[in-house]
Amino acid sequence: MATQSEENYLKNIFIILEKNNSLPVTTNELSDVMSIKAASVSDMLKRLSEKRLIHYKKYKGVVLTQKGKARAVCIIRKHRMWEYFLVEKLKLQWDEVHAVAEELEHVNSDLMIDKLDLFLGHPKFDPHGDPIPDQRGKVVSQNFKNLSALAIHEKGNVAAVLEQQPAFLRHLKKLSIQIRTPLEVIDKMEFDKSMSIKINNTTITNISFEIAKNILIAKS
Repeated sequence: MATQSEENYLKNIFIILEKNNSLPVTTNELSDVMSIKAASVSDMLKRLSEKRLIHYKKYKGVVLTQKGKARAVCIIRKHRMWEYFLVEKLKLQWDEVHAVAEELEHVNSDLMIDKLDLFLGHPKFDPHGDPIPDQRGKVVSQNFKNLSALAIHEKGNVAAVLEQQPAFLRHLKKLSIQIRTPLEVIDKMEFDKSMSIKINNTTITNISFEIAKNILIAKS
């Protein structure tokens, strides 16, 4: 059985692989994401490789084995389902749930998670728009566009956010941007790629490129 620390590595490797379109994960990427020294990361990768949870070659990066992927998906399923529960049932804010779910994801009871899934009505997405794997590890297919890629007068609904740091989520809330928020691009600035958008007949200016690239839109 994997330790909590090992599970955290597997989860982060899986998430980075998703973002990198399955390109191998480097030691430095893991070090940055997990805020752990590269030497410590290398030691853990050797351990995970010995347990046949990853394929790891120094300087060539890391990919998950089928066994490692199955474990990572299980952890992600629990994490995202707990986030959904905390927001929908306990009414926590979307910027408050990540750290709590980090603790709950290591509860080792598949039965409880299956019962929680049933209680919640089999949710497909967590409060940040990330897909929740089902019992077989399958997720709902997505076809979203970054807000930054939308043209002037294109419309859509906020489907997910890529950046999930609490400060970023609180900033979006101040801008009245949440999951399912309908919006329209009003203008785009050539100089710095910032944009103006309309939400419920209210125009919001100076949406930076950094913000826009981290918001995923489902076209309406």
